[in-house]
Amino acid sequence: QVQLVESGGGLVQAGGSLGLSCRASGSDSSINAMAWYRQAPGKQRELVATITNGGYTNYADSVKGRFTISRDNAKNTVYLHMNALNADDTARYFCKVVTWTRSYWGKGVLVTVSS
Repeated sequence: QVQLVESGGGLVQAGGSLGLSCRASGSDSSINAMAWYRQAPGKQRELVATITNGGYTNYADSVKGRFTISRDNAKNTVYLHMNALNADDTARYFCKVVTWTRSYWGKGVLVTVSS
């Protein structure tokens, strides 16, 4: 089992920056990929960014150049740094961790961008 604790959400003005973090803990330590997803009100959950064990990253087109995903393997923590935020980035952001056996989801943190 893996428990995920997300932090860093909140209210930010358009054009501002915000950082999220997600720490994984538990008995299943074989973490491979880590990712951030988001779900805006009335919309489906969508992939924001992923990062592999080796540090290879992938981003949704809508956040390329603005968001940066990173991870600290020693701390089993994944980060998402978000710049130039706009109203379309308002959503609940979820951390996802993929191990050899299954995937785990965090409960999500709310990011609200005010215009």
